[in-house]
Amino acid sequence: MLTRRTLVSGLSGLPLLTPVAAFGRHPLHRKLSAPAVHRGAAPPKPLVMLDPGHGGKDPGAIGISGTYEKHIAEAAASELSRQLLASGQYRVAMTRSEDRFIPLEGRVELAQRHQAHLFISMHADALHDRDVRGASVYTLSSGASDAQTASLARTENSADRFAGPAFHGMSPDVQQILASLVSEETRRGSAHMAASVVNSFRNRIGLLAHPSRHAAFVVLKSSEIPSVLVEMGFMSNRLDEAALRQAVHRTQVASAMKTAIDRYFATHAGVMTG
Repeated sequence: MLTRRTLVSGLSGLPLLTPVAAFGRHPLHRKLSAPAVHRGAAPPKPLVMLDPGHGGKDPGAIGISGTYEKHIAEAAASELSRQLLASGQYRVAMTRSEDRFIPLEGRVELAQRHQAHLFISMHADALHDRDVRGASVYTLSSGASDAQTASLARTENSADRFAGPAFHGMSPDVQQILASLVSEETRRGSAHMAASVVNSFRNRIGLLAHPSRHAAFVVLKSSEIPSVLVEMGFMSNRLDEAALRQAVHRTQVASAMKTAIDRYFATHAGVMTG
């Protein structure tokens, strides 16, 4: 925002003009002209922020054969980034592109700093029931859609325990307040993206019985950016873990997610102008 202070401080760094140079008919004086207007300029490409879950000292879920969720999430997000950039339709930023820890708040702040149009957090968590397998997608809500999702949210929101005593996770009361601050427009965008993911995964990637769910995930709390958390499968399931270890399967997941992103931006009118 341009304030009197910023205007004055900005002008103070400019060289002083003499009255002749400023207002007289000096030989070097040139008439100022308005900046050129480029008609028909292409609108800016939407920026998609990809968030590989966990990282660094936080391994995330550990699969039956010892696979770390943080590595699966980063590999899948990198493949999705490659596909999005190759299409020439998007700009892409990642909360992390290496094995390092980022607090949940830091991930949200990165998306806001980049002025992202869409935020996608990518995971492959674990459940107590090892028979449960399949992908699912989650949006923000003050309450959980079911007990399993509530457990997942507690696990994800506890990731900041790795940040040490200087950073403390948010209490359920604070999470509920934050969820209530998310704008209705953002909620609609998040729900639309979640539906796009489910439709794109169907018949391509195995899904849970009720794949679209919601809970108070801290990482989805941006009030301005439509946000979803995608569980690509569960590391606690032997078949899901084996599939996610394969680059060909992660490429298929990324391809389905790109299709979902394409549909989202093609049908969610006004996302670039709001």
